[in-house]
Amino acid sequence: MAHFDTPGLMFDSDVFFDEPELPTPTNKHMPNDNRISATLAPADKTAVLDAINIIKTKLPFLVNLSSLERRAMPKMSDKTLAFDEKCVLYMAAHPELLPGFVTADEVMKDRTLRLDLTEVLQELQQVTQGVSDTVMLASSEAYKADLAFYQNARQAAQRGVMGADTIYNDLSERFPGRIKGQAHPPAAPTQ
Repeated sequence: MAHFDTPGLMFDSDVFFDEPELPTPTNKHMPNDNRISATLAPADKTAVLDAINIIKTKLPFLVNLSSLERRAMPKMSDKTLAFDEKCVLYMAAHPELLPGFVTADEVMKDRTLRLDLTEVLQELQQVTQGVSDTVMLASSEAYKADLAFYQNARQAAQRGVMGADTIYNDLSERFPGRIKGQAHPPAAPTQ
C-alpha cells in the first residue's frame, strides 16, 4: 500500500511497479569495455599476409597517386557513368570521331580494368574497414584498461602503497602539463 500526501493532493492505493529485466553482463570485470575478445593465430596471420602478397603479385600494375595528382585528374562518378556508357556506344559506331591521340583499344582496356577492379575494391574495402574498425576497438579497449590501471596506481600512490608512486610517476609522463595528484583522470590524448 502506497500513501502520498501532498498539499491539495492525496493518493492512497496499492501500487505495483513492474521492474524491467536488466540484461546480465557477459563480462563481470570490464562491462562494455570488452566488445572484442579474439586472437589471431600465428599461422592464420601468416596465411592472411601471404594472401595479401598474392593479391599484390596479381595486380602488379597498381599505381600510387600523389595528393596533387588525385586533385588534378578528372574523376568518374555515378553521374558520369551514363556519359561514359554513351561514349562507348558512340566511339564504337563512329571511330572517325576519335582524336588521333586516343586509341580505342586502350580506352576499352581502361573501362574493363575499371569494372574489374571496382568489384575487387568493393570486397577489399569491406575487409579493410573491418580490420581498421577492429584495430581501433582493440586499441581503445586496451587504452581504457591502461587508463584504469593508471588511475588505480595514482590512488595507490596517494595511499602510500609501496612502489605505486614509482609506477604512477613513470606513467604520468604520458600526460605532461598535468599536476601530479590531480583528482580527475587525464583526457585521452590524440595520437
